[in-house]
Amino acid sequence: MNPQESDLQSLRALVRDLADRVERLERRIEAEGFAAEPVLRREAQPSPSPPPTPQPVAHPLPVLPSPPVAIPSIPAPQFAVEPPEIGLESRIGSHWLNRIGILAVLVGVSYFLKFAFDNNWIGPAGRVSIGLLAGIAVIVWSESFRTRGYNVFSYSLKAVGVGVLYLSLWAAFQMYGLIPSAVAFLAMVIVTGSTATLAIKQDAAILAAIALTGGFATPLLLSTGENREMQLFSYVALLSAASVALVVFKPWRRLLILSYAGTLVLYIAWYSEYYRRHEFATTFAFATIFFVIFAVAPLIAKAPEGKISLPYLWGILTFINTGVYFLEAYAMIEEIDKLAMAWFALALAAVHIGLSRIIGRREPASSEALRLLHLALAVALITIAIPIRLDGYWITVGWLVEAGVLLWVADRIGSGFLHYLAAVALALGVVRLLAFDDFTVDTLLLNSRMATYVLAMAVLALLAWFSVEREGEFDRQLAACAVLALNALALVGLGREIGDYYGRQIPAAPRGVRSWSAALAAGRHRLLIAEYFSYSALFMAYGALLMAIGFWRKSAFVRWQALFLMAATIVKVFLYDVSQLDRGYRILSFMILGVLLLAVSFVYQKDWLKLSTPQAREGGGRS
Repeated sequence: MNPQESDLQSLRALVRDLADRVERLERRIEAEGFAAEPVLRREAQPSPSPPPTPQPVAHPLPVLPSPPVAIPSIPAPQFAVEPPEIGLESRIGSHWLNRIGILAVLVGVSYFLKFAFDNNWIGPAGRVSIGLLAGIAVIVWSESFRTRGYNVFSYSLKAVGVGVLYLSLWAAFQMYGLIPSAVAFLAMVIVTGSTATLAIKQDAAILAAIALTGGFATPLLLSTGENREMQLFSYVALLSAASVALVVFKPWRRLLILSYAGTLVLYIAWYSEYYRRHEFATTFAFATIFFVIFAVAPLIAKAPEGKISLPYLWGILTFINTGVYFLEAYAMIEEIDKLAMAWFALALAAVHIGLSRIIGRREPASSEALRLLHLALAVALITIAIPIRLDGYWITVGWLVEAGVLLWVADRIGSGFLHYLAAVALALGVVRLLAFDDFTVDTLLLNSRMATYVLAMAVLALLAWFSVEREGEFDRQLAACAVLALNALALVGLGREIGDYYGRQIPAAPRGVRSWSAALAAGRHRLLIAEYFSYSALFMAYGALLMAIGFWRKSAFVRWQALFLMAATIVKVFLYDVSQLDRGYRILSFMILGVLLLAVSFVYQKDWLKLSTPQAREGGGRS
């Protein structure tokens, strides 16, 4: 049942009960000889005559106790007042026809003005004056729409009006030469400032965007083809600083992207046309000023109430700002001093580390991603500085040392992010070591190549150690990959030592001799056989070492690597050594492999690690 119907029935029952009580009261009064009218006097319409004086009553009216009756409260029905839906006809009539009408009027006026200009009805001064008055009139007219709630349409009209003002001033200077450049520039600055003031007063971000667009377009509109670096970049720096100051008080952070884009466009346009090496100091100083302005913007910008900052917006701005600044500096510094460019990269990395520490003291929920981005940029800059400063395999050494330092710092401060960045730097070093580095060695083992391999294996071991300590699933997988890479790198490094050793022993064919002599061919064949046997011996020895480490550390992961290496050795001995090696090396290969396999099998049968179940051990003993 509806609650309102239930309450209505309760009210009706209450009225009926009250009516019964009144009726019983009247009957009782009549039975005792009293008149009922003075007691139950009904209200009549107000009369100008004074009310009659009541007659004295001989017997007082008895007071009848009446039990309190709980009157149920009937909630007033709530009705949602929905705004009237605007139909398609009303929308077309009130919105679209209005806009089309405005557009038609503007097009008609523009055709009329063009016709008047073509026929010289209006001179240059009149044309500019009409443009200025029309722009101001459109801006003033737009306020009438804003006061009636048509904000979007009002701002659109303001954009048209401001654009007309800029174009009129451009025509007055560029086309007709009516005013000097200083006056035109001052007038455009006044238009920009007025639009920005209007944006702040009306709390309209779109007007601020229009003001910034006009402000950055001013140097392009007033360009005369002359190199005025100081004036141009001073103006751009002030405009950029003003945009940052604007977002300090207003949560219009997306304006920084527009401001940075305008700054970058003007910088590139000037640099590609006018930069010369003797202007390095001024240009680099302004590039640094631009970088600093947009680097501190995320630290001081106002966030909307109830919202956290937009990490993707700050991330995009920070990444592009750093990348562009580094490329700008590289283009100017690298041709002057390569060493200075490396130091610049390190200094910029230090700046990002400092910014990450500043951001780390703020709210971690809103700024943690930005802090990590600054750390990543610092590591990337250090990584880039190494190949700029160093050459050859020293680049690999630099990346490996960087990875080791990052691993140590990450462990000290408990930063997983730096730990993974260290893994990336280590991967770069290993890939370069295997694929790009070219060593010239003259001694076995004690050479720069083997030292670099040992350094890489040491850092891989450090990565595995710290990853295991982190006790995460991904970290355990990373530790396993590091151990596998360490063993593979050891085999590759030792294999290259073997190849270079025998390569130095094999005699070269005399100059001018097209074919090998029998003696030289026989000597070369013996050295090749010894080299092939050395590879087999290396696999056997390394497999035995891994197996011993696996039993010592009770690590199944290491033992499985040893078994895999032994399996590869078995395949090589039985399929390759049988057909390629001489009888002596063939016998030696099989004897060493057999003894190694028997020893490993004996260790497994002894079950020192208790790998088998009790039932399996008893069954094995009976067999």
